[in-house]
Amino acid sequence: MDRENMPEHAPGTTGRAHAAPHGPVTVTNGTRFTTATGEPLHAHGGGMLRADGHFYWFGENRNPDNTFRSVSAYRSRDLKTWEFRNHILTRETDPELATANIERPKVLYNPGTRQYVLWAHKENGNDYGEARACVASCPQIDGDYTWHGSFRPLGHMSRDLTLYQEESGEAAYLVSAARDNGDLHLYRLADDCLAVAELVANPWPGGHREAPALFRHDGGYVMLTSGLSGWRPNQQQYATAPALTGPWTDMRNVGDATAFDSQTACVLTLRGTRETTHLYLGDRWGNASGGTVNDSRYVWLPLRFSDATTMTMDWQNKLTIDVEAGTVY
Repeated sequence: MDRENMPEHAPGTTGRAHAAPHGPVTVTNGTRFTTATGEPLHAHGGGMLRADGHFYWFGENRNPDNTFRSVSAYRSRDLKTWEFRNHILTRETDPELATANIERPKVLYNPGTRQYVLWAHKENGNDYGEARACVASCPQIDGDYTWHGSFRPLGHMSRDLTLYQEESGEAAYLVSAARDNGDLHLYRLADDCLAVAELVANPWPGGHREAPALFRHDGGYVMLTSGLSGWRPNQQQYATAPALTGPWTDMRNVGDATAFDSQTACVLTLRGTRETTHLYLGDRWGNASGGTVNDSRYVWLPLRFSDATTMTMDWQNKLTIDVEAGTVY
């Protein structure tokens, strides 16, 4: 693989930039983002991955009738100026996708196979009865991904999901809403990251949480989730644990009662020369106000910790982000 596509860090984390960024940038919350050429940026319910000095953002891109169009990829050096790269997964990728609905795509890099691996939630396009996870892969981060199919992990239903990978790249995990969204399952992935190896934990049976984001903080783990209210926003909650196997705490509220009219997409960790900041990336769904997914707006907020396990999320109209320093104000 050429240097252009060599990864630097695991999903949801970033290290110090190898190519000097353009300094601090300002991002306005509750807005629709655009690319540097003025095109709408559609990466809804998505995730970010750091590679070749860029942040790659993957997310849902829908048709005007709200049906699946593609998983689209964008990249930026500073989290402000974005470049469209490719529709990495489309309805034409495989016959199974012709009428499918694909949600919450996440991508990681497998150093053993030298492949980028995408996981997402897959439905039949008509309802949410399938409750399946799906997998695709590609040797190039923003290339055309190869479809590997959809399934229920170890026979369990799978809806909203996310990926977590240790920074060493040696272990990767899937978090998935199971049992009609009643449980959140934490699975260890197989060595090639194309399948599930084992169920590691089911920490909150009957908790009815979705939109998970899992990240590491101060030697422990943090799971951020939302409640179940369709497209309408609700109270975000989080839990912590010293290990992925637990023991996990009960869920605790964070932010206001509607997550400032948003829902978790992922958490991006910026590790800079001055500090480390965890950045909440959320969607203010257009569907909640009579629109579609592509009408959605983005909400980014820093997650602050007063100690290893106590987290807050406060509203800011605008953020000043310095990816080199790792600061968000």
